[in-house]
Amino acid sequence: MLPEEIIAGINERLGDRIEDYLIPPPVFTSMQGEFVEVALDEGVLITRFPVRREYLNPYGAVQGGMVAAAVDNTLGPLSMLVAPPNVTRMLEMKYSRPVTPDIEFMTVKAKFMTQEGQFLYFRAEVRDMDGNLLARAKATHWIVEA
Repeated sequence: MLPEEIIAGINERLGDRIEDYLIPPPVFTSMQGEFVEVALDEGVLITRFPVRREYLNPYGAVQGGMVAAAVDNTLGPLSMLVAPPNVTRMLEMKYSRPVTPDIEFMTVKAKFMTQEGQFLYFRAEVRDMDGNLLARAKATHWIVEA
């Protein structure tokens, strides 16, 4: 379930067009994502995703693409809250340590940095439940309609 503040923000941005979008997206639901906190005045959204066995690579750590998917699943809703419809144009990930099964969940904190024309810039951090940094991301989104 989406927190009321997120629903209100997305409704405000999309208006009658909200029916044209899958909110929440099926990938967010299948990854069992959970919205933890939203601070629209600061441009921040925090989500949490469980570490699931089916995400593991041959080394027993979460595959990097699944960590990136958790980041993208946080940046996407945040981008819908701060700008007109837009898409991820570039996502750069920097991994600091492996996400292992002993980590119950990964928390993603995404922040909207700035807008320059049709481009939106974001940063994100992925942390374990003890606050240890697992990965960082930088993203550029492109507004597809004004």
